[in-house]
Amino acid sequence: MTTKNSSAGFSHEKIETNNFLMIALILVVLLFGGLVEIVPLFFQKSTTEPIKGLKPYTALQLAGRDVYIREGCYNCHSQMIRPFRAETLRYGHYSVAGEFVYDHPFQWGSKRTGPDLHRVGGKYSDQWHRDHLDNPRDVVPESNMPSYPWLAKAQVEPADMAPKMKALRIVGVPYTDEQVAAAGAEVKGKSELDAVIAYLQVLGTTLK
Repeated sequence: MTTKNSSAGFSHEKIETNNFLMIALILVVLLFGGLVEIVPLFFQKSTTEPIKGLKPYTALQLAGRDVYIREGCYNCHSQMIRPFRAETLRYGHYSVAGEFVYDHPFQWGSKRTGPDLHRVGGKYSDQWHRDHLDNPRDVVPESNMPSYPWLAKAQVEPADMAPKMKALRIVGVPYTDEQVAAAGAEVKGKSELDAVIAYLQVLGTTLK
């Protein structure tokens, strides 16, 4: 019995005093815990299948989403309404994974320097968004959001759209050959401001 306790104590002491062994064991525990938490999600329909009525972004909306990410809008605005009364009263129905299965990457997060944008689609007119992006204080006097006047001058590049949609089709977004072929024509002559507004106006509109 004494030998067994001594051996156990020696093993525990060895782990605690060996930095590399401790780090290796911590990584193993974290890896195992992560797998237990994440792997089952890949087999749940609620996280892998689109909700009823969900459609992939149009070419113009997709271009707007790319501009949204490029300009770092996600740094101040989340797209995840949590299932708390205070949030659902202000923003609407809480976010569900099935709304984002065509987003690569999705824009979830709880950072709120500005309000959540998940249900902003249809809440304001196109002109309101145009004025807001050109000079936010024209419509929200207390806003500390920067202006984005260059978006109205920058044009969406039609040649970029078909390759983007083909790449997304590889990861499961169901774009048809017809949609890919028509992508360039859809965005031709459109500004980046038009594209961002088109993207914002579709956010959260599938599930109300």
